[in-house]
Amino acid sequence: MAAFISASLCLVSLVSAYAPSTPALDSLMILTHNDLYGNSSQRQESTIVVDKPQSHSAAVRSCAALGESLWSLEQCSQDLDFLGYLGYDSQRHEQNLYWVASTTGAECNAITPQGRSQQVPCETPLPALCSNTAPISSPQSADNSNKWQSSVSTGNATIVGYRDAYSFRFLGIKYATIPSRFSDSTYLPPTGSSISALSYGPQCIQGGCSSGNTPCSEDCLYLNIWTPIIPNRKNSKTKKKPVMLWIYGGGFVSGSASDTTFDGGAIASRGDVVLVTVNYRLGNFGFLALDGTSLTGNYGLKDQNTALDWLHANIEAFGGDKNKITVFGQSAGAASVRALLASPKTRGKFVAAIPQSTPQGLNYASTFAKYLTITEATNRTKSLLNETACAASRGDTLVACLRALPATNLTSGTVASYLVIDGSFLTSSGLPLGPSAPKLNVTLLSGNMHNDGSPFISYPKTINLTAELLTQSFPLSPTLDSSLFPLPANPNATLAIFNLTSRVATDGLFRCLSESTEVTAAKNTIFNKVYAYEFDRSYQLLSYSPNSPVCEAPITVKYPYGNPDLPHYKCHSGELYYVFGNLVREGAHLRDQNDIPFSQYVLDSWTAFARTGYPVPDGRFLKARGFTNTTRLVNAAGKWNSVSGEDGEMSLRVLNVQTTNEGWREVPQCEALGYGLGYYDV
Repeated sequence: MAAFISASLCLVSLVSAYAPSTPALDSLMILTHNDLYGNSSQRQESTIVVDKPQSHSAAVRSCAALGESLWSLEQCSQDLDFLGYLGYDSQRHEQNLYWVASTTGAECNAITPQGRSQQVPCETPLPALCSNTAPISSPQSADNSNKWQSSVSTGNATIVGYRDAYSFRFLGIKYATIPSRFSDSTYLPPTGSSISALSYGPQCIQGGCSSGNTPCSEDCLYLNIWTPIIPNRKNSKTKKKPVMLWIYGGGFVSGSASDTTFDGGAIASRGDVVLVTVNYRLGNFGFLALDGTSLTGNYGLKDQNTALDWLHANIEAFGGDKNKITVFGQSAGAASVRALLASPKTRGKFVAAIPQSTPQGLNYASTFAKYLTITEATNRTKSLLNETACAASRGDTLVACLRALPATNLTSGTVASYLVIDGSFLTSSGLPLGPSAPKLNVTLLSGNMHNDGSPFISYPKTINLTAELLTQSFPLSPTLDSSLFPLPANPNATLAIFNLTSRVATDGLFRCLSESTEVTAAKNTIFNKVYAYEFDRSYQLLSYSPNSPVCEAPITVKYPYGNPDLPHYKCHSGELYYVFGNLVREGAHLRDQNDIPFSQYVLDSWTAFARTGYPVPDGRFLKARGFTNTTRLVNAAGKWNSVSGEDGEMSLRVLNVQTTNEGWREVPQCEALGYGLGYYDV
């Protein structure tokens, strides 16, 4: 009878001198707990699963080909419950045994997903667990040297990326070409014996490029991929992972797929998905539309569509499922998601969408969800011509003049940032949601921050409320002539006015029409299902905190980095560290014991939505991965109700350490502003 040994696994840093060679190793998967604490984690174990059944000696050679060794059986206190995933995945091996290093060298040992070791005949064909001694990457340091490199083959090309402790990383892959300035991008199939994907490509040219560390270029259509798996595409048993395509915000005038806030390693490793970020053209290069010319705008949106085409053609080489793509984005990225939903050109290219904090409604927000005609867009940007040497030109001559200008001449002054009805990519004035709107085979998760609008107003310079409302271009009547927006009692008069104007901004620019979208879409069954949320906890980005410090948790003696439980504004972008799991990676100080568990819960919820279409992680999956914090929060929160379209329902998921289901917020206030729940039901 085989001897069973109770044992834990420890990584042994015995790195082979051989350069990695992955093609002959069958599928590879990096499996790790990744609790999001980074280098301070007490659970840093990481293993590479080599799926190919092989003898023990062949498994040793396979690990050596990766520059690694078989995992060692040594007593250690570290928790390895994440190995339970090997048993959770029903498409894995029937034996449920994996080669690991021998304890004495005389026998051949294998281990179960429960951490039990047993002696097995050495010629038994089993998959293997190799060590993964690749370091944790950071925004300041990423070791992409030869010993960590891995490759995939797609089309006629081999793409070379690298791995760290958490995922395989393929950065700076060119997905499209731009025939000329102000033209539609063209899908670029991977071609070449070896394409380097070891570092980010240049960001799309925008204002302020000369001051950044990342170069800018008009030739900027690159994407980045993080994946937990490199599959053997010849093995039909290899399970494909859902794909999440992230679209960054920045008002359509700034932003980059190489922003380390959106590093996808945590989402890929912890969420069991393939994460992709994509550059798209910005400002005048991405959105300039002019009457009487061939410039019809929406080039940046069409870049995103071209990226979807690239994913459909190539993402399976990276372990992704082309039939299970979720598009998600925040701010202008959320407006992009909404436009992709509205476009007839994207039908069937994705199955789920997460627009986070879509600007829509008052003032600045009006053009992100209500698309302009080309004539209207021209009227807003025609001053650009007077700022260049092209003012006297018309038609094709004007286009030629604009194309000949130095790129930097088009990044300052008047900058186009409007989505337009071009008659092809966008054919309506917005996302149709009314009773006669077409049905979309997509599941929607949509919402906003509790104080999304706070960064979009200036801090008051007067204690005259009427004057301040006029300064902010807010409507006077619903604010002053009703009791719906009372001025808070506060000895600090300017802070009281800011509180009121922030409330109007959040309702009028974000919350009201987000709720109308969710209710109307559910009522008219536009989507398969609709889920709605609002964040009542936030962590403001270190790089973006307008009106500081109102969006930051107040500092106290006991909480030197801020007390999240004290009143403060939960502002625009305050969910991004949580969604991507990059608080520690980005150098943000942990304010209390809940910052990381809450991030685990949010990341796990977003990726559960990508895997299953339901934003509550399955209990079996959580148990298999050892995600005890999320299990506790999920059990406490209970069911996440989908939106049914009824006014009084409890369908708003309020995300906090103690998550609750509530009814729609600020309904009377939204009605007074002219943006009630039925606004889109036409």
